[in-house]
Amino acid sequence: MKLSRTDILLMAFCTGLIVANIYYCQPLVILIAKEFHISESYAGRTTYLTQAGYALGLFLLVPLGDMFERRKQILVITMVAIAALLLAYFAPSFLVLEIACVFIGASSIVPQLILPMAANLVSDEERGHTVGIIMSGLLIGILASRAVSGAIGFVWGWRSMFLIAAVICVFLLLLMGKRFPKSQPDFKGSYRQLMASLLTYIKTQPVLRETSIINFLAFATLSGFWTTMVLYLSGPPFNFQSMQVGLFGIAGAAGAMAAPLVGKFSDGRDPAKNIIIGLVMELISIAAFYFTGSHVYLFVIGIILLDIGQQSIHVTNQTRIYALVPEARNRLNTVFMSVSFVGASAGSALGLWLWDLGHWPAFCIGSALMITANIGIYFFYRGRQQRSLA
Repeated sequence: MKLSRTDILLMAFCTGLIVANIYYCQPLVILIAKEFHISESYAGRTTYLTQAGYALGLFLLVPLGDMFERRKQILVITMVAIAALLLAYFAPSFLVLEIACVFIGASSIVPQLILPMAANLVSDEERGHTVGIIMSGLLIGILASRAVSGAIGFVWGWRSMFLIAAVICVFLLLLMGKRFPKSQPDFKGSYRQLMASLLTYIKTQPVLRETSIINFLAFATLSGFWTTMVLYLSGPPFNFQSMQVGLFGIAGAAGAMAAPLVGKFSDGRDPAKNIIIGLVMELISIAAFYFTGSHVYLFVIGIILLDIGQQSIHVTNQTRIYALVPEARNRLNTVFMSVSFVGASAGSALGLWLWDLGHWPAFCIGSALMITANIGIYFFYRGRQQRSLA
């Protein structure tokens, strides 16, 4: 079966709404802290616990897409997501909410099953563009989720967001069950053999190692920003409410529209050039954040540059790994995305630590150093590649 334009757009739609589950909690940190009488930085644990759960789900569940029928796996995991979201809605204590956040993250890996499914059903020439379209849906979901969550939390309270998300997932469950194609796997071994093969690919695929390390640091930078910016914007000179903080996600969503274009470039002869462009854009964005002061327009420009830069890095890297071993796309994606979201979780924790250390200036300086290190890693691998071709 070949995917039509409608199928691809449907996958992008589902991907965006499901991945949003991971990010709803970010603008709600202040409201959660007030209800449970804890500090805002401690309430921020919900952000990196959700991301840690996502990394766990990526590592343990996504490889099964090479072993079991993907549509059935997608539907079962979406059912778990519904249960986890309802647990967050009814959470009687912060500890229960933390547990729910881990399960919300682990059950929100459906987009990483949809992407390999789509990659298997399109031609090599169309793969980058298709991945770009679906990634556009995913990234718009990530960024718009913050605006939606902030507004809903402000009007109806933070719990209502998790209930609404559960209802959305019920709708998606019915839609995906009816419209998604069946996708038969190629792997015939045991789960133990499946997981053992991850190490084999890490050892034998230098491009997988390169893309994973670069994505680790890129995701750490992005996630650290979106976690810390809530604390920055809620204090002086801005003193924004959760709804106002969430609206900044719209600026990031504007950057997400670049994903299909990046995907097209990723089908070219030397897609890795997109990565250095993305890293430079991230560095410029951090400079804009550092000099923001009371100028909101600089902050918005920084968000747009940061998210376009992130897309240049991520879409390019994901397209590169899908071209390596077609029959193992889920496993390659597992390594790549697990490392990426461990980076995201570490970035959120690091951002909170830097905030406690020296507030916004400390976060900006730490992020600039991390991006600079990533640029060094990029040129290290480029030099290695050129020497191997010489």
